[in-house]
Amino acid sequence: MSVPGFDPRWTDFPDYIIGITKEIWEDRQINTLHHYYSEDIIVRTPASVVHGNRGVIAATMATLAEFPDRTLYGEDVIWSGDEHVGFLSSHRIMSTATHTHDGVYGPASGTKLRYRIIADCVAKENTIYDEWLIRDQGAIVRQLGLMPETYARNLIEREGGLDECVKPLTPANDKQGPYSAQGNNNEFGQRYVDILNRIMNAEMSAIPSEYDRACQLELPGGVTGHSHGDADQFWMGLRASFPSATFTAQHVIGRDDPAMSPRAAVRWSLQGKHEGWGSFGKPTGADVYILGISHAEFGPWGLRREYVLFDETSIWKQIVLGSG
Repeated sequence: MSVPGFDPRWTDFPDYIIGITKEIWEDRQINTLHHYYSEDIIVRTPASVVHGNRGVIAATMATLAEFPDRTLYGEDVIWSGDEHVGFLSSHRIMSTATHTHDGVYGPASGTKLRYRIIADCVAKENTIYDEWLIRDQGAIVRQLGLMPETYARNLIEREGGLDECVKPLTPANDKQGPYSAQGNNNEFGQRYVDILNRIMNAEMSAIPSEYDRACQLELPGGVTGHSHGDADQFWMGLRASFPSATFTAQHVIGRDDPAMSPRAAVRWSLQGKHEGWGSFGKPTGADVYILGISHAEFGPWGLRREYVLFDETSIWKQIVLGSG
């Protein structure tokens, strides 16, 4: 079996996504980005928006210069679409790296890192042409001995101050790409997005009613949690910081594949003011836009594993920029 429009060496779409990721990063075939990524691709991260594959190549080389032994282990690819609308993969990665050389994270420390990434990539005819990418920056900087707020303040200063620094992703600086689909109608995607909507509408009782009591949670900052109390504390802390922010599910996938748990991937946003006490400290009134991607796996007693990513450093950067 092969993917319509793709090189026949790829057995299916997840094989393509995992395979080219290894080729680019670990096999050092960075030049393949010239044909694996379209010339005018838009890559959105919480930290910035990059337009064009030349910018992607430059960022890839800068990362590998700082972390030359970086690995990217594909934990899962939750995907939807076809050769007509485009295939979207929500690719969850566990990355390891040693901070060997000076770079954006400061002077080389020799620290060995572990952190997750989720990349939502859209591909057609062997080429990726739209992307949303979230790294667990909170986990990275904590392992390097910094808190996310401190790192954000240092980054603003290094980039030239409040007026000159690189601005995080917001709807104002986002660019509309060619992909407009919103996922699929699989029951498990709909089940997970319903849980998230209930939680964001302050129905915290959705957690004990929908999560397995023995659930495992992999959360921003490299935090692992278990059971209902940890889930409640995480989601409550986020929502309490931005109590009137608008939650939007941007893309919803559900899958029920052989030999795997039923699972879901949701890309979402939270937009509003930092006006409550929660995970982000004293309220400042700053306008904040959070891009998040979440994966969930379901079992016989409900949601059994949840992986949530957003970039704490970019949230803090917006809070600092918005409050001076």
